[in-house]
Amino acid sequence: MTASPATSARPDYTDIGKALGTDYFLLKAELTADERDYLERTRRFVQEEVLPVINGFWERAEVPLELCRRLGELGLIGDGLEGHGCPPMSPTAAGLVTMELNRGDGSVGTFCGVQGGLAMRSIHMHGSEEQKQRWLPAMARCEKLGAFALTEPRHGSDSVSLETEARREGDEYVINGAKRWIGNGSMADVVVVWARDTEDMQVKGFLIEKGTPGYDGRPITGKGSLRALWQADIDLIDVRIPAENRLPGANSFADTGKVLKATRASCAWSALGHAVAGYDAALNYATQRTQFGKPLARFQIVQEKLVRMLCEITAMQLYCQRIGSLDNTHAMSDTIAALGKLNNTVKAREVLAEARNLLGGNGILLENHVIRHFTDIEAIYTFEGTETIQTLLVGRDITGLSAFV
Repeated sequence: MTASPATSARPDYTDIGKALGTDYFLLKAELTADERDYLERTRRFVQEEVLPVINGFWERAEVPLELCRRLGELGLIGDGLEGHGCPPMSPTAAGLVTMELNRGDGSVGTFCGVQGGLAMRSIHMHGSEEQKQRWLPAMARCEKLGAFALTEPRHGSDSVSLETEARREGDEYVINGAKRWIGNGSMADVVVVWARDTEDMQVKGFLIEKGTPGYDGRPITGKGSLRALWQADIDLIDVRIPAENRLPGANSFADTGKVLKATRASCAWSALGHAVAGYDAALNYATQRTQFGKPLARFQIVQEKLVRMLCEITAMQLYCQRIGSLDNTHAMSDTIAALGKLNNTVKAREVLAEARNLLGGNGILLENHVIRHFTDIEAIYTFEGTETIQTLLVGRDITGLSAFV
């Protein structure tokens, strides 16, 4: 027996992933003209170029390299760094770019964070003028790709205890060790590797160029999060680099921490983007999906869930607005960044779980643009310091007592 077209036709929920410009407290009015331009430019890129194709890349665990390079062409890579070919943008503009890219896809957003926020920032903050001139303009255009190799197989949250070693031999350094979870680590043109100098046992930064013998980077397979970003296992076996490839401004783990402070703040923006994507999809879906003879949005419990999601998103937006303002005046501390990352990643997980719930069975389909964000937020919740680490950082600050083991 063949079902009638009315019962067999698959519902088409139009533009579920479309941005609604969710801004209940009218915060966009506080942005400068340049900041609005960055927001709108990134939003157009996401809507016109990312969303139509990203599900396929995510499902195949394939890097959308052309989309990543487009970020450079559009002037969206730089994370607020000044000079050396980086597009001029305020910290708030950089955050808005991060937010919108993650609203589109976490893998594309994380690529931007690795390229600009970690690799380029390390060179910008700690590199020599020659290193900056050589790498930063090409990296801002995404003609050259970068990676940031800190985490190791046995050291994540306690990365200060890293075991990778760099030994000076004449005009060279010889580096031995292993790294794990390194975004772009299998395809980067230059990798910022953090290693312990055997001479003084301090953690320092080194630039390893693509093709250097002894460097072996392999994409980690089997991931359920950030599937369209390749994160690598890296083996470093007697890797020899010229002494001038050491970052002269990176002389202790405290210098590594200066880079991480900025990226913790960007995690708050990333989480906001994921949460907004889930909320927009849920609201779009609820107004189109009919059950028991009326749209889901007509049911009181659905409206209550949507409003609670909006409450969390608006608070997250206020966090990000304040982070941008403090960053602009160089008043943002490590612990403020930690609290922003902590709050927004925790709340984004809750919002996305509710979005998945509101879409019912359709919530697990990639085409409805929720399940990607539902799984991708797990990576952002973890990297740049877990929820537990951020809690202990803020707890130490407010009590004056360290609870770290």
